[in-house]
Amino acid sequence: MQYTRQDIINKCTQALKNVKIFYQQPFINYGGKTTDTNEYYTEVIAEFLIDNLDEYINGIPKITRESSYKTLTHTGEYDETTPREEEKIAMEMFNQSKDGTPYNLIGNIIDYQTPLKNKRTDIAGKIDLLSYDGNCLRVLELKKPFSDETMLRCVLEGYTYLKTVDTAKLLDNFELPANTKVVACPFVFKYGKQYQEMLEKRPHLYKLMEMLEIKPYYIKEQDNLYYVED
Repeated sequence: MQYTRQDIINKCTQALKNVKIFYQQPFINYGGKTTDTNEYYTEVIAEFLIDNLDEYINGIPKITRESSYKTLTHTGEYDETTPREEEKIAMEMFNQSKDGTPYNLIGNIIDYQTPLKNKRTDIAGKIDLLSYDGNCLRVLELKKPFSDETMLRCVLEGYTYLKTVDTAKLLDNFELPANTKVVACPFVFKYGKQYQEMLEKRPHLYKLMEMLEIKPYYIKEQDNLYYVED
């Protein structure tokens, strides 16, 4: 189907009534442009969020886990046959960082699949990866190679997790300084769909990312090793 600018705004207005799952809405991943104004659908959504930023930011509820965010069973072991490609990549990157060798730009990966729920009925996902460079803790929203999700979806999902987590408790559980800056970052493969979108003219997406203090990082795989670039 094709949509007008107002069609997309109407979808955004409805989705804003439940901000914590805004990023899950199918229209966030719509490709193409509006039929009347020839704008990328994601640009209309990003502009809507900029215009309603306070309501968006303040509408994401924080969940404080009674249990630790640090899961002792996260040792990097996994089933090679798992169909969950993103989880497998996350654990491979965690394992590559276990010897203390930091990744360029993001430091060491200190955890994967970090839980956000306090109770089973909570609506929350898991943080794909956490990295720490001595000054900043990054909530990394990983997408597999050839993912068809939009960069906007990556941005909103990562930011939702950042707002959901109790950052003070997260830092304490991982024994990091209380004044550590915590930010959300899309973590996608270079030359993939999200990377290509960032090369296009998408001023509202760029502005929204700037306002949310979000910077993407790009993964390259070579000789079975992962590297990070900006």
